[in-house]
Formats: sequence, C-alpha cells, structure tokens
Amino acid sequence: MKTRALYFTAPARVEIRQTELPEPAEDQVLVKSTHSAISAGTELLVYRGLAPQDLPADTTITSLAGQLKFPLKYGYALVGRIERLGKNVPSNMLGQTVFSFQPHQEKFVAPLDDLFCFPENISAENALFFPNLETAINLVMDGRPLLGEQVVVFGQGVVGLLTTALLSRFPLSGLLTVEKYPLRRQMSRKLGAAQVFDSADTGLIKKIFEEISRGNQSDKTGADLIFEVSGNPAALDTAIQIAGFGSRIIVGSWYGIKKNRLNLGGNFHRNRIRLISSQVSTVEPALQGRWSKSRRFSLTWEILAELHPEELISHRFSFEQAAEAFRQLEHSPEKTLQVVLTYGSPM
Repeated sequence: MKTRALYFTAPARVEIRQTELPEPAEDQVLVKSTHSAISAGTELLVYRGLAPQDLPADTTITSLAGQLKFPLKYGYALVGRIERLGKNVPSNMLGQTVFSFQPHQEKFVAPLDDLFCFPENISAENALFFPNLETAINLVMDGRPLLGEQVVVFGQGVVGLLTTALLSRFPLSGLLTVEKYPLRRQMSRKLGAAQVFDSADTGLIKKIFEEISRGNQSDKTGADLIFEVSGNPAALDTAIQIAGFGSRIIVGSWYGIKKNRLNLGGNFHRNRIRLISSQVSTVEPALQGRWSKSRRFSLTWEILAELHPEELISHRFSFEQAAEAFRQLEHSPEKTLQVVLTYGSPM
C-alpha cells in the first residue's frame, strides 16, 4: 500500500511525500486519518531546526522512531477511522473512530494497543487535544497546588491555557497569567485567570508583586507556585524573580537548543526556590505507585469531555496545505492558537 506523509526536511521546510505501508499484521489495523493537530511547542521547534538532532524523537511513542534530524516525520495528535482489520482484531472495530500518537499522514498501520477509542461525547476535534491536556494535567500534578496559594502561569499557548483552565478549579488566592499576545490573554481570562499580564510590559515584575501582595494575607511576598510553559527561556529568569520563599517553579517548556542565562545569584539562593522539571512521558516519581499512565489517560478523557477545548482551534487547513499551516504558526503567532489539518471529507 501507498500513502502520503508529512516530512520535515530542513529548517522551515515541510514536504508531503509518498511512503509505503505494510498490510496490517494479525493484531493490527489500518487507519484512515481525518484530523491531526500541530503542536506549537515541540513540533514548532522541530520545524525551526531548534531541536537537538542527536536526541531520540520520543522514547515512549512507537510511531516516533529515530532521532530529531532531517528528514523526519513528526507529530503526535491524530484522529482517524479504522478501515481494515488484521485477522485477530474483533470485527466490531471496523469503522471505529480512534485517537493515536501519530505523525501527520493520510493512513497508518498500528496495533490496537496504540489506539484509543474515545467516548461518544467527545468530538474528533476535541480528541486532538488529548496530548496537550495530558501535559497540562501532568504539570498540575507536579505542581501540587495548595489551598489559598498565589499561582502564576507564564505562557498562554494551548498547553498554558489548558493548565490555566485546570488551575481555575482549585481554591487559590490568586491565578495570574503572563502572555505576549492579546488573543491569548483574552482566552486566558475566559478560562479562569483572575489577572492577565502582558509579558512585554516593562513594569511586569512590579505589577505582579503588587497583585500578589493584594491577595496575600501574610507578610511574605512573591508567588507560591509558578508554571513556565511559554517556551521562552527568558521567562524562567522572570519566574525566579517573582518567586517567594520556598516556592516551586514547574518548568514545562522544552527549549531545544535555545540558551539563556539565569540569574541565580540573587533571590534564587536565599529564597530556597525549587526548579522542578515536568515532562509528560513519565508520571512524577512519588506518584508512580498509584498513578499509572493508564489512570492518567482515563482522567484526561474525563476532563476533555468537560472542557470542550475545540474553541481553541483558530485555523483549519487541508493536509495539502500543511506548509501554509506551519507558516501561519511561524509568522502570525499573534493570530493563532491551535492549528488543525484535515484529511479528505470532514467527519
């Protein structure tokens, strides 16, 4: 069989190439894609050539074999319909709509274990947000917000917005977000942020401290819990500057090969600030005894049905327009949230 797949071939270049597909083995199925979502975080780093090319593409997703070097297929949010079964696959799976961690491609062959049959109350476009929502859940679990804490989130891209939506469910004293683009700041307020700041504001740090002081009943200043999901290394230095004594900074951004100097000679040392790396491939070590990946997956689908994040989709392009979709993300981020590719007739 032949199909077409999207390849990253050089910085700022993608191509649709024809590739060969094997026939489904006994426990495999053939899936015809209907939608896939472009990640504006990791995937955009790959597109820009800012991912370390000697790093494995992913050690937990079987469809992302090899390293992050050109040319490569990449992507991890795809929905499609099963159209052919291996001989050991139950016949009732034919025609099922499924989610899978797969690169952008028209068709793929995979074992049933790599597919998720999601609930009927979740649309195909909602299901595309599964990886980002799982990441947001992982961030919040790593942060462990406490009753009455002052929380700040840097970055209101899709992951940042979903993190804000989850945090808004907690009884916090304050939920502040920081974002450069007005469209994202507007959505941040809608999803529950109490105050939203422009990251380009020259008085940003002072304004955050003033807001935290208004909501803080003690004589201590600074944020209790900070999430850095902006993708900008400079934001981490700002996070350190607004952190309070003994606070936690959850670093969810992956910076790739981007570098930045941190000022660790001031508040960081004396305030006993903790920098915590958060990465969705694994569950936080202290929780692994009770929280398996499958348990977190189940929670993600449950919350996904409540949030309806398809409102974060700002642009839809056909698979043939993939190069234009990436240019939209690259050159017009101020107008863009989630970009989705569609394949053939929509569902």
